[in-house]
Amino acid sequence: QVQLVESGGGLVQAGGSLRLSCAASERTFYHMGWFRQAPGKEREFVAAITWSGGSTNYADSAKGRFTISREYAKNTVYLQMNSLKPEDTAVYYCAAARTMPRLTTTPDSWGQGTQVTVSS
Repeated sequence: QVQLVESGGGLVQAGGSLRLSCAASERTFYHMGWFRQAPGKEREFVAAITWSGGSTNYADSAKGRFTISREYAKNTVYLQMNSLKPEDTAVYYCAAARTMPRLTTTPDSWGQGTQVTVSS
């Protein structure tokens, strides 16, 4: 299985921006995505991108504010987060799967997570 390592989390004020990165251990044809888990809540889907980068999908909470992209040369997927809100505070996880349905249900690989905290 591909190994995933996230980075880029931190503390930001409401209205600010962060860019998360997810580095894969190898060049992969996996579809990639981001999930998040806030304290006391279930892990939820945020965004996904196909292995080719040709198609993306977003949760309603992310539409218009977050952008997922991938850079093949660096085996890296990004999540650009703008107009951040306190309710975006969570641990953000990168995930990978061989099919899109599997990505949004039971991914093949998970990263260790990176904390994002948005202050009001």
